Amino acid sequence: MNLLLNNHTPHCACHLETIQKPVTTEQMDAAASIFLLVWGMGCPNCALRVRDSLLQIDGVLDARVTLERGLAQVFDPATVQPDRLPAAVAAAGDDGRHRYLAQVLAWEGDPSLPLQTNEQAM
Repeated sequence: MNLLLNNHTPHCACHLETIQKPVTTEQMDAAASIFLLVWGMGCPNCALRVRDSLLQIDGVLDARVTLERGLAQVFDPATVQPDRLPAAVAAAGDDGRHRYLAQVLAWEGDPSLPLQTNEQAM
């Protein structure tokens, strides 16, 4: 798969309403981490857009997206299926200006998890 890390013109003026979820320390301590490789982010707002899309999944407690590395770490209880995450990343680009793709790299809950991109999930 040949993807560019920045597939749109630079823009840092995109308006975003970030999502905040109230999470307790106990919930975070019990949560597993899922790591995603993310393509298509070109600015900090892209990373926020991906983060907010991941947070909209029921059961996801928190998401940390690193623009520079193209990585996302998603904290979730065992109720979230990892194969839903790449589709949520793709949905973050549904505005017609952005296109994001993701692949699950690792999941603390199941080391034998097969890798899947959002194109395979759709």
